[in-house]
Amino acid sequence: MCIVLIRSLFLYILVIFAVRLMGKRQLGELQPSELVITILVSNIATLPIEDVNIPVIVGVTPILALVCFEVIVSCINLKAPRLRRLISGSPKIVVRGGCIERDILRELRFSVDDLLMALRSKDIFDLSEVQYAIVETTGSISVLKKQSEDTPTRSDLKIAADCSDPPLLIISDGRFIPQAMESMKLSRCAVETVLKKQGMSIDEVFIMTADASGSCFIADKQGSTPKKLRIGECNDKS
Repeated sequence: MCIVLIRSLFLYILVIFAVRLMGKRQLGELQPSELVITILVSNIATLPIEDVNIPVIVGVTPILALVCFEVIVSCINLKAPRLRRLISGSPKIVVRGGCIERDILRELRFSVDDLLMALRSKDIFDLSEVQYAIVETTGSISVLKKQSEDTPTRSDLKIAADCSDPPLLIISDGRFIPQAMESMKLSRCAVETVLKKQGMSIDEVFIMTADASGSCFIADKQGSTPKKLRIGECNDKS
């Protein structure tokens, strides 16, 4: 039993390493070649776990070989568009100018129900709202709504707005996030000073975020009402 546990943990770590090496993608965003490699890796990894008579190296070698092959193919795809189209296919337009391309749907074996379901996933329940839709190589669908049906933006309404990055998490469960602190140009001493003014210590903070404008959000571990304040004075000017 101990041997099975050790083999399982080793292969578990190996598969995680292999998937990380292939890149960050959601399951529904995998290209066909990536999906095949993922299925093969998972099946190969189970063999040494199910049968202790199979050496671990028998599972490790093909996993590493497949992942290396996938990485090599991905690098080649970056420089060879034709090979990329051959392996992954190409996007297909299924709605053009508000009209449904029936021939393309048949080519993709996309039923009307499939199309409607894909549109619903984009919060579109009325086909008359769609100006342009394209099925990506991953099987997901991208949609452009008609301008008359699209949600107006601030620029459409002529409302001025400043562009800024989202807030960063600078304290998580009582611990500083050094990278975020450096990015926001905040010093630990300055943040501790602000918390002290609120009658709090670092250990009492569950979540604290800050943005470039100096706005700060603080939630403590006691579940009290979160606080939002300005910490412009916290910037480390020295």
